[in-house]
Amino acid sequence: MLTHAQIWMALDRLAAAAGLSPSGLAKKSGLDPTTFNKSKRTAADGRQRWPSTESVAKALAATGTAIETFVQMMEETGPSAVRNTLPLIGLAQAGESRHFDESGYPIGAGWEEIRFPAINDGHAYALEVSGNALAPVYQEGTFLLVSPAASIRRGDRVVVKTTDQVVTVNELRRRTAKTIELRSMTSANIERALAVREVLWMARIVWASQ
Repeated sequence: MLTHAQIWMALDRLAAAAGLSPSGLAKKSGLDPTTFNKSKRTAADGRQRWPSTESVAKALAATGTAIETFVQMMEETGPSAVRNTLPLIGLAQAGESRHFDESGYPIGAGWEEIRFPAINDGHAYALEVSGNALAPVYQEGTFLLVSPAASIRRGDRVVVKTTDQVVTVNELRRRTAKTIELRSMTSANIERALAVREVLWMARIVWASQ
């Protein structure tokens, strides 16, 4: 059962992941700056105060965080629930075969590290966007948190590696037994259909810094 402590811990982790204080997260979400402050979590008579679903929804929207990631942030601290750092590499270098195995898991040297409060995926990693190729969706310097374990649905943003060793960021439009239909994240919104055999792996972007 969800507890008062878990929901507030998740909000604290969400703020930290975005490089913000709880009050900074509230401001970014268009809320009163004191909304997520510790003083707001318990009433004067000792009763527990819970954040509203509206305020949580606004915080998720403001930070570009999926609800699944927020749920993961509610888990208790432990080796299976939280990783303090994630492997990090530039998106431009991700196509090099030495950085991923055949399942799309990060391997080998050449990775840096980035701090991230909570992700329940031992193979998760981060990609840093360089240049303006993905603008206006992702600006230069944006960190993309990628979870190979996360389920992928139509409309999700994904990282795809093809058999020609190219790694791209796309929106999944449709997937069948034979084809994968993608839309680019560029301003041109180019759509293309790939045969399943042309795709080495595909992983979901579960969070992006903005």
